[in-house]
Amino acid sequence: MSQTVEAMIQLDRVTRSFGDTLAVDDISFHVGAGEVLGFIGPNGAGKTTSMRILSTLDTPTSGEAWVDGFSVVDDPDRVRRRMGWMPDGFGTYPNINCEEYLDFFARSYGLRGKNRLRAIRNVMGFTQLNQLSKKPISGLSKGMKQRLCLGRALIHNPKVLILDEPAAGLDPRARIELREMILELANEGKSLLISSHILSELAEVCDRVAIIEKGKLLAIGSVDSLLNKGSEDSQEEKLVQLEVKFFSELSEAVRWFDARNDVALISSTENSIVFNYAACHKRQSKFLAELVSSKIEIYEFSEKQTSLEDVFLSVTRGEVQ
Repeated sequence: MSQTVEAMIQLDRVTRSFGDTLAVDDISFHVGAGEVLGFIGPNGAGKTTSMRILSTLDTPTSGEAWVDGFSVVDDPDRVRRRMGWMPDGFGTYPNINCEEYLDFFARSYGLRGKNRLRAIRNVMGFTQLNQLSKKPISGLSKGMKQRLCLGRALIHNPKVLILDEPAAGLDPRARIELREMILELANEGKSLLISSHILSELAEVCDRVAIIEKGKLLAIGSVDSLLNKGSEDSQEEKLVQLEVKFFSELSEAVRWFDARNDVALISSTENSIVFNYAACHKRQSKFLAELVSSKIEIYEFSEKQTSLEDVFLSVTRGEVQ
């Protein structure tokens, strides 16, 4: 086994079993420099176990994993110097404030003197915790605690960040602000592996997405390629979901669609019909021309856009282990 050139994060045929349960089943993928990879799957799919292995908190049953070229098994200390880990829940210490919390971790990473003070100042500025520096951690909101946890992961300026459900429990504004921070970190050249159940958020920040279920990697690719798979060629026939909005009576429109054997109705309202249609763009154009030439008065004909949620549902089966 060998490491992919310039891969900042890499798993190579990694498995992890707990008794009879195979939590991670022979998965391989990599994250390049400055890349954001979304890691998605249902609860119990093996995401957190994979991330714990990369974070040196667990060891694989078989296979290898590297961070910035160093083995998580053979060189865990070097990995920890280069990696920032943000778990889905993090512990705090009683009776300390934000600045003291970050100071503790800065010292733990061996930062001293001006370097330590500069690291704390930079992290508090980036996470916008300056005004809360003296506030006890116990009094922070969920969003501020997430910022503090991210700050802890950034305190030693790592090249790689592994974030497990960083947006969980955040309000819309806090999620937007977190998304902006993630994009800024990627622009600085940091590599990020992020798990989340908020798929719409991942679609906006990730370069690629990996889908895992029952420990197996089911799909991986750019967000665009997963969303538009099979749609690049206008002459290629594909199954799409279309919506027609009309002025005519519903019964008249339904009769017209029922008379065709190339459509499958999904739903209808007083002025719209959603249906599946397998065709290339040219045949869709012909279908629209036939619809316009009928007595049905339409005012909108559109393809329903596929979302990352749709891709996730089409790839996974909802199985747990």
